[in-house]
Amino acid sequence: MELEEKPKYGEPRKYDPAFKGPIHNRSCTDIVCCILFIVAILGYIAVGILAWSQGDPRKAIYPTDSRGQFCGQAGTPLETKRLLFYFNIMKCASPMVLLEFQCPTTQMCVEKCPDRFMTLVKAYTNKNDFDYYKSFCKEGVTNTMGIPEILKLGLCPAMLTPSKSFTRRCFPALGQKGGVIMVGNNSHFDDGTGTMREAKDLVNGVKNATVVIEARQVVMKIFEDYTQSWYWILLGLVIAMLTSLLFIVLLRYLAGIMVWVMIAMVIVVIGYGIFHCYMEYAALKGEPGADVTLQEIGFQTDFAVYLQIRQTWLAFMIILAIVEVIIILLLIFLRKRILLAIALIKEASRAVGHVMCSLFYPLFTFVLLAMVIAYWAVTAVFLSTSNEPVYKVFNETVCEHSRRTCDPANYTTSPMKKECPDSQCLFAFYGGETVYHKYLIGLQFYNVFLFFWCANFVTALGQMTLAGAFASYYWAFNKPADIPAFPVFSSLGRSLRYHTGTLAFGSLILSIIQIIRVLLEYLDHKLKGAQNKFAKFLLCCLKCCFWCLEKFIKFLNRNAYIMVAIYGKNFCTSARDAFFLLMRNMIRVAVLDKVTDFLLFLGKLLIVGLVGIFAFFFFSGRVKAFENTAPHLHYYWVPILTVVIGSYLIAHGFFSVYAMCVDTLFLCFLEDLERNDGSPERPYLMPEKLRSILNKKNKTEPAQ
Repeated sequence: MELEEKPKYGEPRKYDPAFKGPIHNRSCTDIVCCILFIVAILGYIAVGILAWSQGDPRKAIYPTDSRGQFCGQAGTPLETKRLLFYFNIMKCASPMVLLEFQCPTTQMCVEKCPDRFMTLVKAYTNKNDFDYYKSFCKEGVTNTMGIPEILKLGLCPAMLTPSKSFTRRCFPALGQKGGVIMVGNNSHFDDGTGTMREAKDLVNGVKNATVVIEARQVVMKIFEDYTQSWYWILLGLVIAMLTSLLFIVLLRYLAGIMVWVMIAMVIVVIGYGIFHCYMEYAALKGEPGADVTLQEIGFQTDFAVYLQIRQTWLAFMIILAIVEVIIILLLIFLRKRILLAIALIKEASRAVGHVMCSLFYPLFTFVLLAMVIAYWAVTAVFLSTSNEPVYKVFNETVCEHSRRTCDPANYTTSPMKKECPDSQCLFAFYGGETVYHKYLIGLQFYNVFLFFWCANFVTALGQMTLAGAFASYYWAFNKPADIPAFPVFSSLGRSLRYHTGTLAFGSLILSIIQIIRVLLEYLDHKLKGAQNKFAKFLLCCLKCCFWCLEKFIKFLNRNAYIMVAIYGKNFCTSARDAFFLLMRNMIRVAVLDKVTDFLLFLGKLLIVGLVGIFAFFFFSGRVKAFENTAPHLHYYWVPILTVVIGSYLIAHGFFSVYAMCVDTLFLCFLEDLERNDGSPERPYLMPEKLRSILNKKNKTEPAQ
């Protein structure tokens, strides 16, 4: 017998007349890991409380002046002064700005940006001008003070230039006219010392001070697109949900027909995609600039530019053609196994039909995951903003105290100021030297690690809960009479009461591997400019190995949770039993379980394709009927991409129940083959259709 030829994978299951499905009289498993997980959660709560007591998210929202005060913060003297003004924006051209993210010039909060050219020397001669000028000076400036004294104490800027507010900061209003850079309406300006400077001298300072301007502009446009199209996006996601639900219902009653319809429609949808890409490719032939390559055009913030290039549509067409060929070849190669997979899907449909509340369990998982993500994000923000303001010495000439920390309260009388008269004590960044600040990086790492652990734990809980519910269905001798009244809730209760430690153990192993992958990605990012090819090769190999290891651990964990849900043993024993069971049935695993997963993936692909095509024609304005209905957007791909990703997540949520059901029934099916032989004493519990395909039958079945 084939099973006896492979004793190295353990002994097959023996017949047990007392076995009726998931064992109810079970004990707690992996208690040590359960205690460790509870301690880690309590530590995570402590880190959150510590971060919330020390952090201040306003630091990430409001711009700060040279004293570290927030511009525009409600309830402070600066409430009406929402904008940040730079005394001398040209000093931001220093390379140190990109290292310290702080310009070596005084910054103060103002109500509005300057709207005219003016120097301190010129303004001093006119009372009205000087009153206007003082709104951009520090406190303490009086009409009796002389210009040298004002400049020496650094109370006022030497000049003002017309500026505009961007990201709540005043930047020179630069423009171009006839190829010449202008500021305001002039190409030259007085720098306050009597020297005329060209407007282009401001460019480098503005570039460094606005190192993320383009990115922020894109983000703002994307945000505007979301505000204009959010209700249409929501409608698209509702359509995706209804379509997914319709597919699930149809699978319940027409599994065989639906599978073949899914296969045909996926081929048709991808074929249409190839045809559409070809038509776009052909339509751009001869168009000016359409033959430019993607490499020549480089990165563009307006992604619509790429759709005007023939090479883009050619790339899409080739990718879709490759996917189409792969799917067709797989279907041809696996055509004989599809019937068996359809039988398994039919049985999964019956199981889902008897356990209908399982379809809504992903909503519970989604809520838990949302809570985990929200807690991680809020804690991360508070941790990153829990530093204290650090002040450093900024100077124009050579000074030995440059970039040293200082105290702005008494800096004017300090020895450093006497040795470097032109230096200033300005706010540099948020940091700190206390014990808390020294271990801040460690707390951030702990936050990320617990995020992975908790997220994997929630996913594992969902898998074990569904596995227990569907196993109760399979091993019920008389269906649905022998199925528990509330199989999902019963399974959830067993999982939390007895197997929290097992869930924590499996998710801990997976989290460690994921953290290692994150560290490898970080190292890869740091070594991008390195010339050591061996180091790059080694890092690439490590990333590949850990990616494969993560996939294997996910597969092993999933099957281990099924065995835990059925037998109630610890993680290691269940993982071993599941692995040996699958290895004893290697051929069936390869040709049945994976074919079923492939067919379910085609279902998800079809839903995403249908909703994505509808979203494309609606938001791009390609259909005249929708021209007046569709919102006018900067980037129409934003809502399309959102709908496509959201549709996939929704379809994945519904089909994940089916996938878990199929995996559970598959393991139960393998156990059924080992435990029973079809005799009156040991009848098969698998459905009649599955028995007929496998040429198995119960000897007690009445003749038809």
